[in-house]
Amino acid sequence: MSPATRNVLFLCTGNSARSILAECLANRLGEGRIRAWSAGSHPKGQVHPATLEVLRAHGYETSGLRSKSWDEFGRPGAPRFDAIVTVCDQAAAEACPVWPGHPVEAHWSIEDPAAVRGDPSEQRRAFERAYRDLERRIESFARGDGTPPRPKRLNVFERWLSLWVVLCMVVGVALGKLLPALTDGLRRLEFGERSQINVPIAMLLWLMIYPMMLRIDLASVLGVRRRPRGILVTLFVNWLVKPFSMALLGWLFFKHVFHPWIGDPLADQYLAGVIILAAAPCTAMVFVWSYLTDGDPAYTLVQVSLNDLLMLLLFAPIVTLLVTGASDLTVPFEVLVYSVLVFIVVPLALGSVSRALLLRARGADWFESRFLPLFQPVTTAALLATLVLIFAFQAENLTDRFFHVALIAVPILIQVYFNASLAYGLMKLLRVPYAVAAPGALIGASNFFELAVATAIALYGPDSGAALATVVGVLVEVPVMLSVCAFCNRTRHWFP
Repeated sequence: MSPATRNVLFLCTGNSARSILAECLANRLGEGRIRAWSAGSHPKGQVHPATLEVLRAHGYETSGLRSKSWDEFGRPGAPRFDAIVTVCDQAAAEACPVWPGHPVEAHWSIEDPAAVRGDPSEQRRAFERAYRDLERRIESFARGDGTPPRPKRLNVFERWLSLWVVLCMVVGVALGKLLPALTDGLRRLEFGERSQINVPIAMLLWLMIYPMMLRIDLASVLGVRRRPRGILVTLFVNWLVKPFSMALLGWLFFKHVFHPWIGDPLADQYLAGVIILAAAPCTAMVFVWSYLTDGDPAYTLVQVSLNDLLMLLLFAPIVTLLVTGASDLTVPFEVLVYSVLVFIVVPLALGSVSRALLLRARGADWFESRFLPLFQPVTTAALLATLVLIFAFQAENLTDRFFHVALIAVPILIQVYFNASLAYGLMKLLRVPYAVAAPGALIGASNFFELAVATAIALYGPDSGAALATVVGVLVEVPVMLSVCAFCNRTRHWFP
């Protein structure tokens, strides 16, 4: 054995699924630098059939795999390990044997795919998720000998996100200034005479939200009860802290600190805008932030899915309560409900029906590897087009009230960093794994600005101060969220 080779033992309770997957992955990805074994505290006695199916699909030889007790590795003649890695929470909480040589111990919280109930395609999908999660972690672990980590494989859109926002602002403002008749015509396109729902914005939002709704897996959402702490923190910050803290900050700055410069009417409008912004938790962009911080993709999906489902019930009443309570504005509740129906219910229903039909007809592998990737360029183009329209509709406000833009950014910035810090701190206090804590902090900090802008336009018009406030949220979002990602990456050692 080469001196650089490390012996690693992966542990879980039954040694039939996650630890077996980890053993095979480490032996392949380690490329001779890692020799891996697996064992269980209470072995099942046989490897789960879905584990063998997934491994064979990825080209592994499975004939020698077996479920075994960790007692085998405490006997004389057993390998001396450099690292012991538990891959399930139950095994991590158990009293392990005393391993010779005092190896480094680590814990990876991997959701149990064998606990997923449903048809075979759903079970296979759960095992594939566990495989991908372990693959990502073991690739990182295998580089621990000093090999430089491979850079994040960001696409062009993700790599230059801040630049795209700036370019969209330039194009949008130019469109609004140079082609006012065209911009006004697009602004006036509505679903019905009194709906106040802008047709171009709605259609572009559907193109962005529909792919997200396709990903919502109710079985995974129900399975979160096995690891509830991360999701409870996320929901607490998003729905019990974030909109109310934003209302307080908006009231403080717009109604008092900045009031001499903006006056009563705009103070109410800006306050309404930031409340609408804070009441819409981030959806699609969270997956970019989660990727940049090595978040758990499966758990991130569950966090986002639950927020989307709760938006159906909570977005309209929270916006109504806070806007009418903190300002002198009224909220046309009928228009607000109409916005929820158009921007959330319709794409959610379409996504749920499409998902069920396609999974039944073509299977989970085709759905995830072939169908969902088709929407990546569509979603990107829709987001860029939405930004251009948003900035075009606000061209006059952005150029004539630039000082106000800077004022609006102040409470938004404070609120973003406050909520990110609160969520991250609570995750650390509750000993939530980093791969869950980082995306949770990012969800708590960011906003579903596309929905917020569309709702502000529907409620108060495209030229309103409320719409301008939500647009400022767009300008703030990307650079601020990148700074939160950088902080999370620097502090990952705080977490188990």
